[in-house]
Amino acid sequence: MRRVGMAIWEGDLKRGKGVVSSESGALKNVPYNFSKRFEQEPGTNPEELIGAAHAACFSMALSGGLATNGTIAKEIETSATVTLETVDGAATITRIDLHCHASVDGISDEKFAEIAENTKKTCPVSRLLKCEITLHAHLV
Repeated sequence: MRRVGMAIWEGDLKRGKGVVSSESGALKNVPYNFSKRFEQEPGTNPEELIGAAHAACFSMALSGGLATNGTIAKEIETSATVTLETVDGAATITRIDLHCHASVDGISDEKFAEIAENTKKTCPVSRLLKCEITLHAHLV
């Protein structure tokens, strides 16, 4: 399976601008720029998109792990906070904090925590990333 993401950038780093799109059309010419990425201008940026991808991947993988356990989630809500810092003079994603709240009947807190921790380590996006990943998972 292959999926395609695309970006177009015009200009220099600080004054330039770009758009990001996805093969599916879910993203189509969504603008991004320096201010959206490194300052507080509203809009998307690569780190936000990585966070959304990680949250989506983790939630899907957790539902699979729960189903393998014989428990079906009513709802899994995950956010991923991506931290971008300067390391050795280069912008670097240093950590991602996953926060998950799940509604699942018929499972103990301990078993849920075990499955969630395993999911953090094994979901495809987690396996891709080379930064610290923390997890705060709670049953609701």
